[in-house]
Amino acid sequence: MTEEIQFYLSDAEESMQKAVNHTNAELTKIRAGKASPSMVEDLRVDYYGTATPISQVANIIAVDARTLMIKPWEKNMLGEINKAIKNSDLGLNPQQEADGVRLNIPALTQERRRELVKQVKNETESGKISIRNIRKDVNEALRKLQKEGTAEDAVRDAEAKVQKMTDANIVKIDELLSKKEAEIMTV
Repeated sequence: MTEEIQFYLSDAEESMQKAVNHTNAELTKIRAGKASPSMVEDLRVDYYGTATPISQVANIIAVDARTLMIKPWEKNMLGEINKAIKNSDLGLNPQQEADGVRLNIPALTQERRRELVKQVKNETESGKISIRNIRKDVNEALRKLQKEGTAEDAVRDAEAKVQKMTDANIVKIDELLSKKEAEIMTV
């Protein structure tokens, strides 16, 4: 197998792994009834005129399964953090205290659980689409190599390997989906 084909294969493998990791990261942001710092760490607050993630201006601690505590490093950030949470689509009511902001995470209703499962399915479908697009791009590049004179058998073998990678990574995303779905639907 030529170096170019090997380059495309390793690039495809790396890109597909990044797609799986991205999907996993997006799924951790979807709350499953438990308080998790990842729910709010990417929310943006106005920090001296710059939109900055909360995780860069405060500590976020899961006090218990239903409570998050956000303790800013500067007391003047309390109001900004409070405002950012109220303006977000999380549907949470922040309670401002002397040294931080407390978030009580309400228990999920069955209807809300179904909505979250739909959101999870959309997110995993996006991950699968990314993987399929990577496969398409790599296969096009391999066919271009064949037109430039690379052996047809080598290209066909490489395309088969790309398909195996695609299948394996889609299975990983399906596993993420079933795990997150079970987590959300568990009362």
